[in-house]
Amino acid sequence: MNPRAIALLPVLVFAMTGAAAQPAPAPKQARMTAAECEVWARELSFAQSVADHDAKAFASHLESDAAFGASLPEPTRGRDAITKRWAGIIEGKRFKLAWYPTRTTIGGVGDIAWSSGPSLFEDLDPNAKERYRIGAFHSVWDRGGDGVWRVLFDDGVDPKPATEAQVAEFRAGRQATCPQA
Repeated sequence: MNPRAIALLPVLVFAMTGAAAQPAPAPKQARMTAAECEVWARELSFAQSVADHDAKAFASHLESDAAFGASLPEPTRGRDAITKRWAGIIEGKRFKLAWYPTRTTIGGVGDIAWSSGPSLFEDLDPNAKERYRIGAFHSVWDRGGDGVWRVLFDDGVDPKPATEAQVAEFRAGRQATCPQA
């Protein structure tokens, strides 16, 4: 090896370990328009309908021809079918589902929006092997002629087992107000 390279090796190792010791920068906080914040609030309301075990409120958040599990070969289609399929989730007796948006985006035409964020599944069985699992959701919202935002498409990322620390981080990450631009 070149003597100059050998002499620079300790400097390189110090620089690499010093850089690794520095905390990673916090992710940039999303800033949204007033219209995107309307979708944000609607997403929180949608999640609250499940937390409140309110099937009627849940259904009111769905477009009549919505598709859930949009990436699956056979998505669940239609407000009634989705509400029926989600009945156990809404009921909340076997497990709880919570979610919140971290980003909403409106693009192109002003009546279509995308929303995404983390989701938390809690198995209520005291003997559950994995009590908590964390995933993510992605929803496409449509603003109807009445001005109300409703979910048109919904899908998610399969949840993975979560530690108590990850659950605490999930819960601490929920913002009650939309971060406006």
